[in-house]
Amino acid sequence: MAEPSGCAPPGKEFEDPEDFFWEVGTGTGTLPAGSLAEVLDLMRRGNRAFREKRFEEAISCYSKAQLLKPGDPVILINRSAAFCRISQLLRGRSASESEYEPLNGLDPTTHAELALKDADKVIAVQCDSPKPYLLKAKALCLLERYDESQEALLTGLQIDPMSQLLHNNLQELDKLMSSSVKRAKQWKPQRTDDFECTLCLKLLYEPVTTPCGHSFCRSCLLQSMDHGNRCPMCRMVLFMSPRTYPISVTLSNIIQKSFPDEYAERKSEYENLTYAAADILPLFVMDVVLPCQKLSLNIFEPRYRLMVRRIMEGNHRMGMVIIDSSTGTIADFACEVEILECEPLPDGRFYLEVEGRRRFHILRSWDQDGYRVAEVEWVQDALPPEGSEERENLQQMASEAAELAQTWIRNARDATRIGRRARHLEFLQSDGVPGAQDPEKFSFWLVNLLNLRPSERLNLLRLRDTRERISCGLDYLRTTGEQGCLVQ
Repeated sequence: MAEPSGCAPPGKEFEDPEDFFWEVGTGTGTLPAGSLAEVLDLMRRGNRAFREKRFEEAISCYSKAQLLKPGDPVILINRSAAFCRISQLLRGRSASESEYEPLNGLDPTTHAELALKDADKVIAVQCDSPKPYLLKAKALCLLERYDESQEALLTGLQIDPMSQLLHNNLQELDKLMSSSVKRAKQWKPQRTDDFECTLCLKLLYEPVTTPCGHSFCRSCLLQSMDHGNRCPMCRMVLFMSPRTYPISVTLSNIIQKSFPDEYAERKSEYENLTYAAADILPLFVMDVVLPCQKLSLNIFEPRYRLMVRRIMEGNHRMGMVIIDSSTGTIADFACEVEILECEPLPDGRFYLEVEGRRRFHILRSWDQDGYRVAEVEWVQDALPPEGSEERENLQQMASEAAELAQTWIRNARDATRIGRRARHLEFLQSDGVPGAQDPEKFSFWLVNLLNLRPSERLNLLRLRDTRERISCGLDYLRTTGEQGCLVQ
């Protein structure tokens, strides 16, 4: 029995999987006849699955064949191509499609990294074929490492200068790099100013200078790194967290001394920005979350695993939203949550502990790398002015409601004593009750005691009347008693 050849038949396109075929007169090879036949069968099944776009099944077959015949270039080439195709499909999958048909498995970045690893293995043992260089270039492009991708294509052309496929891919890459440069230029200010943030085009406030030498407002860089860990200017990978990274004290002092009036205006604008302007948030489409609510999440979908990795490099915050049953689309109001704990699991999933923070209204949303991103405006209750009689009455109402709620919790805990409900009640007491000085926050803490349906929680997010929300919570406590306790 002859050994399968490591070369594809002439005329094969690079996008197609390569076939094993028998070469007569090449000897018996090093594998037993049974193992060799099994490798051939696995490769045929894998190539059939590849051509039918069942890429995960194809990768499974190639991996089994690789265990029987390690380092074979044909197996590695086909598996690398399959990894690339899956990465492309996942990146091209719309957020709405994923919301109704969630997937489990590796994220697109990990697939691209595995494709690159297989391509490098082939190059190490077989550098006289241009195909592994094309696969390497495609994987690097998926990883946004465009310069290295271009270098891989040029190396492949040195081996086969007449390859039209390599020339076509090089032209497409040149267009992609040109458009990327144009987008980067759009962020630059119209006039050169060393004291201007190139993201918001305003005077730097709390300036942070990255290791690559670019300065941004801390809040601007924090928002930018929600969606990737690269410098917005030069695309260098940043191993830093803007939240804890120190501001540039020298630059900040120069700005305050040189532009005192403009700096004061900039500071006032920043302090009022929390509830006065639009912001960009990645969205986790699952359920309605209220401010002060804590819950655990198991992140397993590739698109959300990518999103969580980017968020953890940024401000640790995302929006949680539900599909509105009345419209079939995402709800117009939702809540920002902060990731308090993030535990990566061995299989690539993430275990998260999150807590609801601020409400927001979604102005518009779009897809980004398979998950949904939205432009939002922050929502806050219309509270009476400080020192007014209405404000004092509202605070008094919150204080009385807090006493009633604590009594209700103690009674419910004594009645339950064991189980998840009792543990949840102890957690609510140990976490503390928000003070009456912040009636809006207290009102959400109060309604978190209740076992509400998603539609009811969504209505409470839309409500901008603190007094009505507290009254709603009190009505539930008085009418439902201990049975109204939320079990989580």
